[in-house]
Amino acid sequence: MNIKPPLTACDKEPIHIPGAIQPHGVLLVVDQASQRVIHGAGPVKRVIGTDNWLDAPLSELLTEEAASAILHGEAAVLRNVVPQRAPGRYDITISRLEQELLVELEPASAPEVLADLMLEFEAARHAFDSVTDVETLMHRAAREFRRLTQFDRVMVYKFLDDGAGKVVAEDVAPELGSFLNHHFPASDIPAQARALYLRNLVRVIPDVGYEPAPLRPARVEEMPLDMSDSSLRSVSPVHIQYLRNMGVGASASFSLVKEGELWGLIACHNMRPRGLNWDQRTICRALSSTLARQIKAKEDVNAYRERVRLRSFEDRIIELLSREGSLSAALSKHLPEVKRMFNADGVAVVRAEELVSTGKCPPEPAIRELAAWLGEAGPSPVFASSELSATSAPAAAVGPLSAGLLAITLSPSEPWKVLWFRAEAVEVVEWAGNPHKAASWNDDEPLTPRSSFSAWREMVRGKARPWSVPEISAAEHLTVAIRNVSQHRQISDLNKELLTLVNQKETLLKQREFLLGEVNHRVQNSLTLVSTFLAMQARESANDAGRQSIEEARRRIAAVSLVHRRLYGTDQLHSVDGARYVEELLDDLFASLGETWQQQLKPDLHPVLLPNDRAISVGLILTELVINATKYAYDGEAGPVTVILTEHQNQFRLEVSDNGRGRGASSSGYGTRMIDALVQQLGGNLDFVSNSPGTKAVLTAPVSSAH
Repeated sequence: MNIKPPLTACDKEPIHIPGAIQPHGVLLVVDQASQRVIHGAGPVKRVIGTDNWLDAPLSELLTEEAASAILHGEAAVLRNVVPQRAPGRYDITISRLEQELLVELEPASAPEVLADLMLEFEAARHAFDSVTDVETLMHRAAREFRRLTQFDRVMVYKFLDDGAGKVVAEDVAPELGSFLNHHFPASDIPAQARALYLRNLVRVIPDVGYEPAPLRPARVEEMPLDMSDSSLRSVSPVHIQYLRNMGVGASASFSLVKEGELWGLIACHNMRPRGLNWDQRTICRALSSTLARQIKAKEDVNAYRERVRLRSFEDRIIELLSREGSLSAALSKHLPEVKRMFNADGVAVVRAEELVSTGKCPPEPAIRELAAWLGEAGPSPVFASSELSATSAPAAAVGPLSAGLLAITLSPSEPWKVLWFRAEAVEVVEWAGNPHKAASWNDDEPLTPRSSFSAWREMVRGKARPWSVPEISAAEHLTVAIRNVSQHRQISDLNKELLTLVNQKETLLKQREFLLGEVNHRVQNSLTLVSTFLAMQARESANDAGRQSIEEARRRIAAVSLVHRRLYGTDQLHSVDGARYVEELLDDLFASLGETWQQQLKPDLHPVLLPNDRAISVGLILTELVINATKYAYDGEAGPVTVILTEHQNQFRLEVSDNGRGRGASSSGYGTRMIDALVQQLGGNLDFVSNSPGTKAVLTAPVSSAH
């Protein structure tokens, strides 16, 4: 009998009804009504101990207790079951169809193996808990899964938006090549295979060279056996050939499911046959579920931090627009900050015939054409695309400077629109083989998988950095907020005559607000003037050490200026949000250091409400610690700098750590003396400990001063 289905196009291959199993176990198909075995596959006689298994009651082949548990749905898994006529011990898994049961037997592992695996699982889970970012988590996962499975190669494979996949982490034997960061085309894992990965979280092929064991007796073609839930199900011959083309002798995969969607796979390859027993598979499945939860948690944290950053920008922009005269003029005046909110390369505001822009923007005719097209596209207040050339936008208006577009409509009648642009980001994608030759077939020949997995590079053009979900959401919020400001302005204009009737108390409050704003404005001007003079002096200084000292002084002034701006930029006149303050201070510090340093910053900031006088001291200490890290940790080169802010029992903790060559700051320099004085003023402690490698500076102090 030919048990291999004919190979057609990948997405149409009936991989759930192969009519055979992998021969490292036994499948018994039991009719639920008669409780008798009606089909079998694999070495049934050797495992069950009799030739007369067909049409036999299940209770005569297994123990009475095991058969009762299976037939009455009391368990989905039975461990260490001994058939009545054979001495071996087997683990049994049960899958239920409408009228049949799939009973699968595999050799059981020794009980002590599970105890050892549980210890390894706990060690791996602890390793996952100890990392703070998704990228590090992925690499740790590859290492831990390889330690558990002992396979030659373990890859963390993530599905991308276009259906393709990317190896985002890998742990591999030294003698093998690497697939890290390689892309795999969507056709390598067709749609019905992904559906099965979502349904069955574990798939193991102990020996790629196995001979499929067919169902006995064979099923009629009109009523094939659905083996979707079978762990022994024979694998598509296309996939087997695919693995052979890669030189793989055994494989295992564990699904990563996030919020009900298939996020990716843990893909394990061994160059020689290698199996995983039930205990190993169970532990790896549990660990993959733990990993999926960790991925979601860390991605949620990143999204939260991004939302906090965007909300801070939104508050600042709305505050500026609300404070100044004409809303349109205020928006145009603060375009650089509006651009920075969404990390855009350029931004333009189009209101009727007026157009203002800043940064890298397409030509004015192209901007006007895009604004007109957005007005015709529909009433949606927000438009976002990272590949504008793939939309119906006018071709003449799409170019390298407008590959990505985020736009909001403030008023459709005028019209009044804000357009953020992201320039084309030319990307070189490295594929594991030519993606355009993923598979080949015609009407007269069977489907054959691609045979080459050599690195193949493709240049992708016309795309910009994608707009994140928090960014699009923030654009929606900003639209509503600006519209509210506009409406408030209109109401204010209509009620100017009523303002003269405000009582004396309200008038005094207005005057106080004006005086506070004036004081803030003058203090900020003074600090800016001092900072400018220092910058000019630094540029004119011929002495490198002197120029560096001046630059450090300028950063200290920037820290004071920032907290002052935060104090007078919110309703909280006596305290500031420590997380937002530290985040903005770090942004300013690392912006002055350049883009290379900005990419190395790793903040982990939790809300801490700090009194304004203590916030200034914290900002100056943080500035000094960051200066030390950037000067000494990596000999002037860019390297990772982690900043953590937390609060516990009215104590805040600020950590600044690097992975460089250790503490290099002078113990008697001005910066050190200033830090000591500030720490004493806070009534706290500053300790320097090893970060293995590098230095970790830990500041602990009360949130509020003692009275």
